[in-house]
Amino acid sequence: MKILIVHQNFPGQFLHLAPALVEQGHEVHAFVLRKSGAETWSGVQLHSYTPSRGNAKAIHPWLLDLESKVIRAESVFRACLKLSASGFTPDVVLAHPGWGESLFIKDVWPNAQLGIYCELFYSERGLDVDFDPEFATRDPGNACRLRLKNVNNNLHLEVADAAISPTQFQANTFPQSFRHKITVIHDGIDTDAIKSNSRANLKIRDDLIFRTTDEVITFANRNLEPYRGYHVFMRALPELIRQRPKAQVVIIGGDGVSYGRATPDERSWKQTFVDEINDLISPEDWERIHFVGHLSRAQFTQALQVSTVHVYLTYPFVLSWSLLEAMSTECAIVASSTEPVEELIDHGITGLLVPFFDQTKLVNQIVNLLEKPELRDALGRAAREKIVRLYDLKRVSLPHLLDWVSSLGNVGNNTRENDRKLDG
Repeated sequence: MKILIVHQNFPGQFLHLAPALVEQGHEVHAFVLRKSGAETWSGVQLHSYTPSRGNAKAIHPWLLDLESKVIRAESVFRACLKLSASGFTPDVVLAHPGWGESLFIKDVWPNAQLGIYCELFYSERGLDVDFDPEFATRDPGNACRLRLKNVNNNLHLEVADAAISPTQFQANTFPQSFRHKITVIHDGIDTDAIKSNSRANLKIRDDLIFRTTDEVITFANRNLEPYRGYHVFMRALPELIRQRPKAQVVIIGGDGVSYGRATPDERSWKQTFVDEINDLISPEDWERIHFVGHLSRAQFTQALQVSTVHVYLTYPFVLSWSLLEAMSTECAIVASSTEPVEELIDHGITGLLVPFFDQTKLVNQIVNLLEKPELRDALGRAAREKIVRLYDLKRVSLPHLLDWVSSLGNVGNNTRENDRKLDG
């Protein structure tokens, strides 16, 4: 087949799928947001696009998000016209619609089968937006803004032929009328590479290296912010540090904002909550708390391998890969009892769950695991067994993803054959 992948930050969620499609013998192309760069990646032929304009200065703030997506979509549309003029017609288009690029794909190639990656359908009730009262918006018009934010989702749902979603929770956020088109397949975890290692070590600095024999508590976000429970974890730290005088805390993540709003002042969320608890922790104990920023893939795996207890908290929102990776390395996990987490963590079997906002229970369960190595081992083994059984990249996820793409192509071939018969 001829396959086109559309993702502004390609390969993104198609990191493993795209090379596997090339390996199967398909001709794979991809559009990526950039001005220049390499022409191929892992056998995929790359095509760049750049927006031809910026946002209008006086646009209504509720429309800003939609306008940005339409600007990108128009740029991809025109790039697709050029690709089509060169003789390329895809059988299948795979797209992450979150940035709008694939809105007008069917206007160029109406017979191509469009499969989209369904990450989240926004809602003003029951998901992330109204979950945390501390950071709730006071504007009653926020519900109106979210409805407009879903315009991009709705327009894609109208034209998409099929979809995948990485978790059942995320699939269930989409309208019931479209859900029959969504197949739940996770991107996959390379359990052969991401696994426990009793000889692992994590170098914090030249004179500080952690090993599996140390008492290490890990916490990881892409960026340290409330959506992933950073504020809850930080507020629990003074008591946790007090109860565990030998514990070392490794906090992984950047200073930016991945989700939600920025802080009301110039400080990062990271610094905001450091400042909040600063006087509750002695200077000596602060030396046991290590902010390591973003880590490489290898370093992050090492951090999980030396972790005695790993903490994962999240709003009802897109599930982080880091949770599955922690499970794959046999981490003993304490996590929030929010719906996306409960799909992965069975309390008392593959980890321990606590209410998102309950700092006391969070501390108690972390301490509980630190004091019970047998329980840690049992939870860690069961966690990895679940990942290997249901989310293994090579043996589970990737074969299912390849079958899904193949089924899209078969539908397209049958449709084109029927069209030829009708024309005949």
